[in-house]
Amino acid sequence: MPKRGSSSVRGRRDPSLARRLLLLQALVVAVVVLTSAVVAWIDARQAVREQAEARATAVVEALRASPLVLDAVGGPDPTAVLQPYVERVRAGAGVAFITVMAPDRTRYTHPDPAQIGRPFLGTVAPALAGRTFTETYTGTLGPSVRATGPVVGPDGDVVALISAGITVDRIGSDLTRALPGVVGTALAALAVGAAGSWALSRRLRRQTHDLSAREIGRVLEYHEAVLHAVREGLLLVDGERRVQLANDEARRLLALDDDPTGRRVEDLGLPAELTELLLGQAPAVDEVHVTGTRVLVVNQAATRPGGRRAGTVVTLRDHTDLQALTGELDSVRAFAESLRAQAHEAANRLHTTVSLVELGRTGEAVEFATAQLESAQRLTDRVVAAVEEPVLAALLLGKAAAAHERGVQLEIDPITSVGATGLPAGDMVTILGNLVDNGVDAALAGNPPREVQVAVWTEGNRLEIRVEDTGPGIPEEHLAHVFQRGWTTKESTAAPAGLGRGLGLALVAQAVRRLGGTLAVRPGAGAVFEVSLPLRTPAELAR
Repeated sequence: MPKRGSSSVRGRRDPSLARRLLLLQALVVAVVVLTSAVVAWIDARQAVREQAEARATAVVEALRASPLVLDAVGGPDPTAVLQPYVERVRAGAGVAFITVMAPDRTRYTHPDPAQIGRPFLGTVAPALAGRTFTETYTGTLGPSVRATGPVVGPDGDVVALISAGITVDRIGSDLTRALPGVVGTALAALAVGAAGSWALSRRLRRQTHDLSAREIGRVLEYHEAVLHAVREGLLLVDGERRVQLANDEARRLLALDDDPTGRRVEDLGLPAELTELLLGQAPAVDEVHVTGTRVLVVNQAATRPGGRRAGTVVTLRDHTDLQALTGELDSVRAFAESLRAQAHEAANRLHTTVSLVELGRTGEAVEFATAQLESAQRLTDRVVAAVEEPVLAALLLGKAAAAHERGVQLEIDPITSVGATGLPAGDMVTILGNLVDNGVDAALAGNPPREVQVAVWTEGNRLEIRVEDTGPGIPEEHLAHVFQRGWTTKESTAAPAGLGRGLGLALVAQAVRRLGGTLAVRPGAGAVFEVSLPLRTPAELAR
């Protein structure tokens, strides 16, 4: 059985990352300060010892160069002359002892007069060889750091030896006086390190929202999963207009081959209007933008971490397929509207025929009905015979009826002849439907007769489309902008929500580009749009 309270232990929250880093930093600071204090203590001890050796050596060098010492060691009673002199020097130099001795170690001087005449305890061989040296040795006064050197006579022989030293106890007391400085420095460093660690931990706690390392890792995993799984494109742009994040869908929708993170928005090669929106960082709701091959719905909002503006969040939705379906729906709606108009016209004609019969003019009634029937059937027969694609045939018939209702004559060029193209019906509706609508609108803006002529035919392995109108045409200086979203010669009137004016020709250019075709427009009075599309081979159709 589980122990009592085990569930509460399992449910206990892990320490936050900031807390763990604070403890780790405190441990590191403590170790560093302790290590530094030990090193400082060792350095201080070495420095005190070196100072003691230097002081002892200086005393020895001063005495061995003194004429008084040289004369005294050659006199009849060296102790009587040297003992008081050496003691004065020892007191002034702050050393523990100064011993002047004969080459055979016999002491002439010593702080303890009882030791005078006895042999010196320590190493003398290097001094007898003519050089001054230092060592640590335990003598009559205990362990000491000492320097020993020769007194050289006029003939170059060693006539005496001098040794001066400082006891280890004295060195220890000097080191003890240095201890408060070492400890104080260590404590100050520890306090500064602790304060810095606390400040860093506090800042880190705010930035990580006091989450533990495991929670941060889990959030990152969820973040990556969401970014790769979501079907909306997501861009994060900072205040300097640099991309900080782009998920897979955003890269696909914007046709970005490389990771754009860190690049400026204007360097991404996006359409000018979309680039301007991202650079301006103004709020945007369901704006439609046309790229090279897609129609995108763009939303943009400011990011406000901690209440401050730090850039924008941009979401992208693919509107291409929906736009194609909308185009087909518009074509069907236009066809239905044309049927309604035709039904209305047929009703008028039927009423006219019935009225003629009621008036007893049956011959005129038959003649009127036959003429109307032949006129309507002639266009239908021509379109059906020339265009095998049912979608294109229905589109042309519907556009013809709609144009007639608006006062524009839609003519089908006699060269029109289209078999199976294998091209997507939605793209064909987008291209031809928008060109015809644009032509009808242009013709309405021109002088009578208001006409639009459509020619669709195959030439080799390509489908050719030509749409002419009798409108005012397109000035040559506007040719570079005709197929950009937002360009239009129409007055601003109601448009479908979210689309706006100037979208039709941009969608035509996009569809033509997607199918690998070409698109051209002739300037001058009466615009002429020409489209050339590669046909699908039988093998491609089979796939």
